[in-house]
Amino acid sequence: MTFEDHPLVVAARSLAAGLLAPDAARVDVEGVPAGHLDAIRDAGLLGVSAPVEYGGAGAPDAVAREVAEILAGACCSTWFVQTQHHTPVRMLARSAAPVRERLLRRLATGEALAGIAYAHVRAFPRRPVRAAREGDGWRFDGTVPWFTGWGLNDLMLLAGVTDTGELVFAFADAREQPGLRASPPMRLAALTAARTVSLGLDGLWLPDESVLLRTPHKVFAATDRARAANASPAVFGVARAAVELVAESGEPDTARALRERLDAVRESAYALAEHPEPLERVAERLACRTRAYDVLRTATTAAVVARGGRAMDLREPAQRLSREGMFLLIQGQTSDARRAHLDALAGSG
Repeated sequence: MTFEDHPLVVAARSLAAGLLAPDAARVDVEGVPAGHLDAIRDAGLLGVSAPVEYGGAGAPDAVAREVAEILAGACCSTWFVQTQHHTPVRMLARSAAPVRERLLRRLATGEALAGIAYAHVRAFPRRPVRAAREGDGWRFDGTVPWFTGWGLNDLMLLAGVTDTGELVFAFADAREQPGLRASPPMRLAALTAARTVSLGLDGLWLPDESVLLRTPHKVFAATDRARAANASPAVFGVARAAVELVAESGEPDTARALRERLDAVRESAYALAEHPEPLERVAERLACRTRAYDVLRTATTAAVVARGGRAMDLREPAQRLSREGMFLLIQGQTSDARRAHLDALAGSG
């Protein structure tokens, strides 16, 4: 069995064709419904990479990437909400902290859905969220600029930075509570449907048993930069959806040429992602990520051009894919990724 025939990939294709893609225009306007996430959970996709002994599928990375591509290409907003969940699952699976036994099975089976509230640690040495020891727990103060899936997630993995530069990651309930208030949902150029808010923290206290990880910022940052250098499967999923739209619009030759470019950069990106040393070849990964963006931008532009004036209708997928592509340009962006992309754009001019 190849990974394309894996039961989870088959399930993802069925879900995409039967629910996500047909509903994507409505979701883009009205927001991701809880029912979409229930369907993803029922298909076993929330535990695609989670350990089997905790109720997950333990699938290979190639399967997880293919599932992500399929979901993102069908409905990027739904993909973005559920993709937050996989990071806490992976971190729990690697952890020896007591919180692993309390939460990993719940997350691996999809009984609970988790989001992430720590992208702000990339702003270091600025500290948008500060963590301080208080009694037998930790106090968090500041602002989480972005939290996706508000009203859909059960839990959040929050991080703050101490005065000594240590990162403290801890789980909290994803609801308003003493010390935590959410903004109104943000109106964004793309993926407003993903229910993104900012979070105000004013003395949110979390006990030691909720802590997943404590690590120096420099240690986390080194791993984060290397991981973020990889091209996201969502880029290939949205690009592929755009290419198929070009073909459906009566432009098979253009679609064929774009598909060849897409397949070539995808093959390179995934070969780098499978490299046995994930912290090596970072410059090459960044260059490949930038090439993936080039194909994404070209494919979504071609979809708009092929659809003509119809593309401006909010019910049309071409403009939605174009906006989703714009979002993916900055999703998971580090300073290294930004610099590599801008340098490439300047050189191409």
